[in-house]
Amino acid sequence: MNRWLPFEWIAAVRFLREGRLQTLFIISGIAIGVGVIVFMSAMLAGLEANFIKRVLTSQPQIQLLTPDQVARPLRNGNGVIEDAIVQRPSQRVISIDQWPKIRNQMLAMPEITAVSPTISGSALAIRGDASRAVTLSGIEPESYFKIVRVPDYVVAGEPRLTSEDIIIGTELARDLGAIVGDKLNVQAASGANRVLIVTGLVDLGSKGVNQRAAYVALRTAQSLLGMVGGVTTIDITVQDIYAAEDIAQRIQAANRVKADSWIKTNAQFFTAVRAQETSNTLIRVFVALSVAFGIAAVLIVSVIQRSKEIGILRAMGTSRGQILRVFLLQGGLLGFIGSLFGAAMGAGALIYWHAVQRQADGSELFPLILERRLFVITALLATVTGLLAATAPALRAAKLDPVVAIRG
Repeated sequence: MNRWLPFEWIAAVRFLREGRLQTLFIISGIAIGVGVIVFMSAMLAGLEANFIKRVLTSQPQIQLLTPDQVARPLRNGNGVIEDAIVQRPSQRVISIDQWPKIRNQMLAMPEITAVSPTISGSALAIRGDASRAVTLSGIEPESYFKIVRVPDYVVAGEPRLTSEDIIIGTELARDLGAIVGDKLNVQAASGANRVLIVTGLVDLGSKGVNQRAAYVALRTAQSLLGMVGGVTTIDITVQDIYAAEDIAQRIQAANRVKADSWIKTNAQFFTAVRAQETSNTLIRVFVALSVAFGIAAVLIVSVIQRSKEIGILRAMGTSRGQILRVFLLQGGLLGFIGSLFGAAMGAGALIYWHAVQRQADGSELFPLILERRLFVITALLATVTGLLAATAPALRAAKLDPVVAIRG
C-alpha cells in the first residue's frame, strides 16, 4: 500500500512512528486542549441558550409604548411665555394612537416575525374575603403566545382565554386560595368589575411576577380598564435577537411611539452574555496558542534529532519542497488526530457534566447542545494550527545543508 502513497506521507508517518513517545505526548496535549475547547464551547452555548430562553420566552423582544407625556410652557396670545416653570406631568394610561396601522406596518417588516397588541393596567382580584392587586394583561392568545410562551409555563389547567376566562400566577392563586375552575371577581380602578373563571395557573420563574400576573382576553381587559378599542403596548418578536435594539430605534424614528428592546431593558443580562462570549473566545485562543507552541517545540526537536537523516535525503535528491511538506504533514497529522481524540473527550465530559449537574428543582442546568459544526470547525482549526506550528520547523529542515547535516 505504501508504494501508492507520496514520499512526503511515507516519511512523515515514519518520523512520527519512530518518535512514538514524543508523538503520544503531543497528541495527548492536543487532545486535552481540543477537549477543553469543545467542552467550554458547548457548555457556554448551552448556558447562553438557557439564559436567552428564560429571558425572551417570558417577555417581548421589542415593546412599543405610548411616548412620554410632556408639559409645555403656557403662552399668551402674543406667543410670549407667561410661566417658564414646567413640571413633569403624571403619566396617564392612554392608548397608542392609530395602533392598527402601526401593527400592520410592523407585520410588513421582514425582520419581524410576530406582532401582538396588548393592554395592561392595575386591577383588584377578589375571592371571598381575600383580595390582591394584580397587573391585568389583555392579550390576543393566538398572536401573544408566539411572543411570550405562556403555555410553556402553565403548571395547572390549560392556556385557554375566552371572554370569561383568566390565567393567573401560582403565587397569586395561593394567596387567594384559588384553583383551576374557581371564579374571581376582577375589579378595575374605574369601578368596572367582571367575574372570571380561572382556566390556568402559570409559573413564570419569579415570585414577584407570579404574585401579580393575570392574563385575560384583550376585549375583556379593554372593557375593565375603560379603554374600548385601545391598546397600551404592541409586543414584537424579531428574527435576529441581537438586532432588536437597532430595529427598535428605526421603529421609534418612523412612528410616534416609544420602542424598548430586550437589550435595553435587560442591559446587565446582555452585558453578561457578551462577556461570556468574549471569555469563550479568549479561552479558545489561549488553548490554541498552547497547542501550537507544543507542536512547534516537538517538531523543532525532531528536526534537530533527524538532521543526519534529512541530510541523507537531501543528498539522495530529495528537494527542499519535499522536506518542507514532510514536516508540514507531521504538524497537520498531529493536529487532526489530536482533535479527534479531544472532541471525543470533550463531548464525553460534557455529557457526564450535564447528567450530574442539576438545578435545585431537579431540572437540567443547561440544555445539551452538541452541534456537528462545532466538531468540524474544531478539527479544522486544530489541523490548521498544526500546519502553522510546523511552518518554522519545516523551513528550518528545508534549509539544512546536506553536507553540514551529514557531518553532524
